[in-house]
Amino acid sequence: MTKILVTGANGQLGRCIKDVVSDYPKFNVVFTSRTDLDIENQEEISDFFRNHTFDYCINAAAYTNVEKAESEPEAALKANAIAVKYLSEACRDSGTTLIHISTDYVFDGKLNRPYIETDATNPINVYGASKLKGEQYIEDICSKYFIFRTSWLYSQYGHNFLNTILKYAKEGKPLTITTEQVGAPTNANDLAKVIMEVIQSNSEAYGLYHFSNEGEATWYDFAEAILKYSDQLEKTNLAKTDHYRTFAARPRYSVLDKSNISKKINLSLDSWQESLKEIINRYKK
Repeated sequence: MTKILVTGANGQLGRCIKDVVSDYPKFNVVFTSRTDLDIENQEEISDFFRNHTFDYCINAAAYTNVEKAESEPEAALKANAIAVKYLSEACRDSGTTLIHISTDYVFDGKLNRPYIETDATNPINVYGASKLKGEQYIEDICSKYFIFRTSWLYSQYGHNFLNTILKYAKEGKPLTITTEQVGAPTNANDLAKVIMEVIQSNSEAYGLYHFSNEGEATWYDFAEAILKYSDQLEKTNLAKTDHYRTFAARPRYSVLDKSNISKKINLSLDSWQESLKEIINRYKK
């Protein structure tokens, strides 16, 4: 039986992984939240890995508040880089394969084509810089790892763009959404399945991969689709803006090229629209 540790069990990705685990009866999955295992505590991680044996560690824990990271750079660095360093060392020493989630925000958004894994990184906010440092620790320390950069992650769980738009629409609030950024919305349930499939395949095609749903959108396009598929578009006051003031700078274009993961790990990728429809149909039920 394959034994798997999942950190960040209460986050949206951790909860999506919990939802798909029943489809993989040969996996023995241990879910930990910060109260069970503080990955920012090196001694605690070392003790935990000494007392437990894992084939895989899925690090779904992260500091994800892009705006707040600008005023809390140390907290972002600690969660997204230093903790990753500690996990990487523990995984290396125990022979555990580390699976880690990173972000499109490691790029500056100045290209006019989808980013491939070997494109130069140049984060323009604290969050992106902290996530890039985490990637670098993994690459320096581990030999057995998968890093999945993803973008605009959302799900039925937690605070994310989908749930915010649905909440505001329900409350009858007017929405002004930016057209300034282009990316690819990604359903965290799809990412959870991809991670499980990689483990089930026993793949040794270790390395850095880009994963998102297919296609691209502005935040306005994403909001419009959410309202359309939830039958709320006509009764919601939705407007575009070409500039939306934020504390943290965002890449204007951060679509990820998925050809590498499609070739090496043999996955079929749904369009962001089809995946969004599926999750909203769950809400309706």
